[in-house]
Amino acid sequence: MPQPDQTPAGAPAGAPRPGARGIDPRSPRFGAGITAVLLLADIFLSLVGATAAAAILLLAIALLFAWGAVAGVQRHPYGALFRALIRPRLAAPTELEDPAPPTFAQAVGLLVTGVGLVVFAAGVPLALPVAAALAFVAAFLNAVFGYCLGCQLYLLLVRVRGSRSRGAAGNPPNAG
Repeated sequence: MPQPDQTPAGAPAGAPRPGARGIDPRSPRFGAGITAVLLLADIFLSLVGATAAAAILLLAIALLFAWGAVAGVQRHPYGALFRALIRPRLAAPTELEDPAPPTFAQAVGLLVTGVGLVVFAAGVPLALPVAAALAFVAAFLNAVFGYCLGCQLYLLLVRVRGSRSRGAAGNPPNAG
C-alpha cells in the first residue's frame, strides 16, 4: 500500500498524491502570464540600455521565483491574487493539479534568472537579456499554451529516478 506522500502505483505521473492538496491548474498559468509580461519588460529595458533597471527587475522576478520554490505555488503572491480576484469569477476546475511540478518549475525559473544575475554581476551585460529571454519563453509557453517546461522537466526527473530505483532493486528496466 502506498505511503501518504507517494503517488499510488498505476496513477498517472503528475497526479496529486493522496493527502496532497491539489491546485487549480489555471493559477500557475495566470502567474506565468504576469511573469511573462515582467520578463518582456526586462528584456526591453536590457536592450535599450537601462541595465540597472533591468537588473533590479530581474532580481525582483528571481525573488518571486524563490518565493514560489521555497514556499510552494500555493503561497505565491500570484496564487493569492488569482484566488482573490480571478477564481471567484470562474467555474470550478474540472480537476486539480499536483503542486509539486509547478513548484519545481519555480525553482527552475530561479536557477535561470539567478545564473543570469550572477553572470551579469561578473561583468557580462548580455547575461541579463539572455536569462530574461530564456525565462520568458518558458513563461509564455505556460501562459498561452499551458505547456510548463519546468513541470515537464520535473516529470522526466521523476521517471528517471523511478526507473533507476527499480533497476537498483533487481528489477531490470523494460528492455522494449
